Formats: sequence, C-alpha cells, structure tokens
Amino acid sequence: MFNIITRKTLLAYCKEYPKAANALLAWYYELIDADFQSFQQLKAVYGNASLVGDDRVVFNILGNHYRLVVRMVFTYKVIQIKWFGTHAEYDQINVAKVKYKN
Repeated sequence: MFNIITRKTLLAYCKEYPKAANALLAWYYELIDADFQSFQQLKAVYGNASLVGDDRVVFNILGNHYRLVVRMVFTYKVIQIKWFGTHAEYDQINVAKVKYKN
C-alpha cells in the first residue's frame, strides 16, 4: 500500500479540473492499494506511465487528455503529487522541476 502525499492536493486538482475528477480519484484509489516494488512492475500495469528522472513518474489520465506528475519512492511506498493538468499545459512545464503550487 502506498501513502499518497497529500490527498488535499489531489482534491484541489479535482476541483480545478472537474472533468478529470473521477479519473483522478480512480487513480488515487488504485494506487493506495497497490503493492508495486519497482517501476517495472508499475509499468506492467500502467503501460503508458513514464519515468522522467528524480523518481518522477508521469501518468496519462482520462485517455491522455490530462497528465499527472508524481514522485514515487518504491522503497518507502510513498507517492508525492507534483503536478496535474491538461496535456497542452504539460507541454509547457519542466517535468523534472515542476512543483505543486497552492
């Protein structure tokens, strides 16, 4: 089971992007119950997930209309939400350095 930091951030993104809220929450509930030991195990289930450095993983959400950037530390079973937005917005960020902004 993964600890996702923080649920409050996820809910803020659900409010900001209501069309993606159900898909984002589905991702959340799938990952808190997951027991992946490595990125390779994650990739076997989430084939579109991409490892982009600094333990950051990008997930396609809602048929690739949205992107979710997280930091996953498999050893400690921790996921930190870094960024969420549309695919077009994703193309404008530096995925290796982007941070959640209040």
